[in-house]
Amino acid sequence: MAETVVTIHGDLELVARTEHLFASGREEFVCAARDLDTWSRPEARQAARHGVRASGTRRVRKLFSPAVLADEHSRRHLNELVDEGVRVRIAATALPHETIVVDRRLAILAGLDEPGGRGREYTVMTAPNLVGGVYALFEAAWETATDLKALLSGDRPRLDAESRTILRALGSGATDETAARQLGISLRTYRRRVARLLDTLDAGSRFQAGLRAGELGLNG
Repeated sequence: MAETVVTIHGDLELVARTEHLFASGREEFVCAARDLDTWSRPEARQAARHGVRASGTRRVRKLFSPAVLADEHSRRHLNELVDEGVRVRIAATALPHETIVVDRRLAILAGLDEPGGRGREYTVMTAPNLVGGVYALFEAAWETATDLKALLSGDRPRLDAESRTILRALGSGATDETAARQLGISLRTYRRRVARLLDTLDAGSRFQAGLRAGELGLNG
């Protein structure tokens, strides 16, 4: 696919023209969708899911609008995805667009259903600046979303007094050296406890730890 931006009409054409992009050896696949029916045709939906599962992609993340939790069938399917190793989060509000990004090299944006039963219109992009922009928007939405298991179970990570103190230190904006000194511990110990807190909150960064703590009501 030499063009940097291509418009494709209908699910079946999209699968046919992009199937090779889901071949083995892919590193990352991310998807943002309003519901589980992004692919209107069952055969296209099955082919897309099979392609991702068979590709052996190492990192798969899927972000959904809250409406996806409306029925038991959808919740069961999402839990199955998690059991297969897919990271699933639910956005706080409805997602305005549906998109797929593969290896940060290709992005697919889903449009509306076209008249005449042609299916949805898709925009496939390979231009690095466009793909990078779409990926950045996905990351921003992902950072503020809630993990599926935590949302369904209502469970919140349990933070002891020490972890809450570390969390407050992170929120204060103090340097590691200053925070460690205020807490009366070594810099190495402080950083080890910060790393442990990030794991507890399933956060990839200190900034994300603050967001996650806020979402779960753990900042108090």
